[in-house]
Amino acid sequence: MSKGSLPTRMPARPAAVRSSRLTRTAEIARHRGTDALILASQVMLDAGSVALAFYLAYRPPVAAEFFGPGFTVSAGRALGMLAVTILTMALVFALGGLYRLGRGVSRIDEFYKICTHASFGLVLAIAVNSILLGHNAVFSRRLLLVGWVLSIALITGGRLVHGYLAGQVRASGLARDRLLIVGTGKTGQMVFDKIQRTPQLGYEVAGFLAHGRDAEPVPSAMHGVPVYGTTEWIAEVVRRHDVDELILALEGVPHEEVLDLIYQIMDLPVSIKVYPDTFRLITNDELSIGDLGGLPMVTVRRARLRGWSRAVKRALDLVVSAAVLILLSPLLLLLAALIKLDSPGPVFFVQERVGHDGIPFNLLKFRSMPVDAEAKTGPVFATRDDARPTRLGRFMRRYSLDELPQFINVFLGEMSLVGPRPERPYFVEQFSQTIPRYMARHREKAGITGWAQVNGLRGDTSVEERTHYDLYYVENWSLLFDIKIMIKTLLHVFTDQNAY
Repeated sequence: MSKGSLPTRMPARPAAVRSSRLTRTAEIARHRGTDALILASQVMLDAGSVALAFYLAYRPPVAAEFFGPGFTVSAGRALGMLAVTILTMALVFALGGLYRLGRGVSRIDEFYKICTHASFGLVLAIAVNSILLGHNAVFSRRLLLVGWVLSIALITGGRLVHGYLAGQVRASGLARDRLLIVGTGKTGQMVFDKIQRTPQLGYEVAGFLAHGRDAEPVPSAMHGVPVYGTTEWIAEVVRRHDVDELILALEGVPHEEVLDLIYQIMDLPVSIKVYPDTFRLITNDELSIGDLGGLPMVTVRRARLRGWSRAVKRALDLVVSAAVLILLSPLLLLLAALIKLDSPGPVFFVQERVGHDGIPFNLLKFRSMPVDAEAKTGPVFATRDDARPTRLGRFMRRYSLDELPQFINVFLGEMSLVGPRPERPYFVEQFSQTIPRYMARHREKAGITGWAQVNGLRGDTSVEERTHYDLYYVENWSLLFDIKIMIKTLLHVFTDQNAY
C-alpha cells in the first residue's frame, strides 16, 4: 500500500479473535459487575475508615487521654452525628471525583485530594449536624482534630490496600477494558509498552489503527496485536471489535484532523483519551482563558519558574540539602572509607555535566567504578549487565547511594533536588541534533531526581521518552509537583529495577 492510500474496505476481524455476541455480552456483564463491586467496596471501606477514626477518638482510653473527664456525649447522639458525618463525607468524595474508577492514578495526588475533601467534608458535616440537632450537636475541638487526622490516615491506608487488590483483580482479567490504540508510530508503541508493563491497569489491547504517516505500508500486526487498517475505519473498528476505550497516540497530526476523528466516534459508547504529542498539550490549572480587547485568548504559562517560584524552589533546595548532608554525614563517611578499602582511587567521581542554560558544571558522585572504566570504550551509558562497577559500586548504584554527594551540588546552587537529570556534553551534542526540543530541558536546573526517573525512565531507557517527561516537568512546575516527585523517589529507591 503506498503512502497516504487507504484500503477499499474494512479489514476483516481475524477468526482467532472473533467472539460470539453472546460471549461478549457475558463478558460485559461480568466486567460491569466487577467494576460495581470494586466501587462499592471502596465506598464501604471509606465509610468504615471514618467510623473507626471517630470511634477511636470517642472511646476510652483515647477519649480520656485527649478530652479529659468532662467529655460526655451520649452514645445515641454520637451515633447519629457519626452517621451524618459519614454520609456527608461520602457525598463530598463522590462529587469530588474520588469514586471514579480511574487507572494509574498517582497515590500522592490521591492523598492531596483525600486531605482537601476530608477537611471540607468534616466542616460540612459540622454544619449539617448543627442544623439537624441544634443545641444538641455537641462538638469537642479535640475530638474533631483527632477524628480528622485519623480519618485521613485510615482512608489513605485503606485506599492503598484497596488499590493494590483492585489492580490484582484487573491484572487477572476479571475487569479488563478492550483498548484500541490509534497510531502505530513511536507514540503508539510507547503507549503499548506502558500497558504491557503495567497489567494492573486492566487493559486488553484489542488492536491498532494506523495513520497514513505512521507506517508504509500499513502492517497487518504489531507485537502480536492486529492492525485494523487506517483511521478511515475508526468508527467501524470501534463497533465491530467491541472497543471499550480508545487512545489517540498520533504524531505530527494537525489538531483539526484529531478533532475530526473524535467527532466520528463521539456518539459511540467508548471512552476517548488523547496522548498529547511530545507533551505539547498543557492541561493544568495554570492554563487560563481571557481576551485581548475582546479577542479570545488562551494563555499557557511555559516559563513557570520565575520570581517567587524560583526563590521558593531554591529555599527548599537549601533546607533539604543541608538537612540531608548533616543527618547522613555518618553514612557518607562510612561509604567514603569503604570505597577507599574496596578499590584504589579517589573517593569522589567528578564529571562535567551540562546544567542550567547549557552551562557546564562538575557533578559529584561516589566512585563506583575503576578509575579507567572508560579507557577502552569512551563515553558510554551504564547497562544492566555492565561489568565495570566494583563490588561496593554495584551495591551503591542499586540503591542510588552513589548519588548522595550531589546534595553538595544542590547546596552550592549548581543543581536542584528535582529537575531533568544532567548529561555529559558529549551526549548533549548528540541528542540535541536528533531529539526535538532537547535543549529546552536545560531551561531549569538539573536535578538529583526528576519526573522521568520516578516513572521508570532511568538507566538504559529511551532518551526521547525521557526528554518528553523532562519537558513536561519544566512546563508544569509547581511546589506540590516537586514534593510529589521527591516522595515518589523515596518510594522507588528500593524497588526501581532500572537502577544499575
